[in-house]
Amino acid sequence: MLLSVVAVTLSCMVATAEQVARIPAGNLRVPPGDLAAVWAAAERRSFEQSKRGVLDWYAAAVVATCMWLACAIYRPPWGRPHPAEAPVSRTRASAYEELIEAEYLAAERFEELHPRRAEREPGWAEGARATLRWAWRGEGTPPIDVEGWSVAG
Repeated sequence: MLLSVVAVTLSCMVATAEQVARIPAGNLRVPPGDLAAVWAAAERRSFEQSKRGVLDWYAAAVVATCMWLACAIYRPPWGRPHPAEAPVSRTRASAYEELIEAEYLAAERFEELHPRRAEREPGWAEGARATLRWAWRGEGTPPIDVEGWSVAG
């Protein structure tokens, strides 16, 4: 088990212990603190890459998928806050078990369903799939290296 995250500063929100505790239990097959730790690690990786001028679609997909699974509210730098979007379908509907499974199945077919997006956003499909496989299906390793766990992408 990963260390529990009490407060993690994220690009558009702060995940507090209370927010992590409010993640619907049916949305995850991993401890909520593990999801928060992976989310924070993906945020860090994305930020570090952006400082080097690199757009890391894989890390961005991990962040987006974690936010959606957590039913987080995205607070953009401009515009109104809104529910996080699902990583593949981009629905703003809050994640729940049946919708998460549908999103997982769509992620497995991402390149077939969204060929232009797959070309424009290299690594996005892999990041979404790896996160859903780990957090939703409870299979494999975390999608981002956290506390010595191996990186999937």
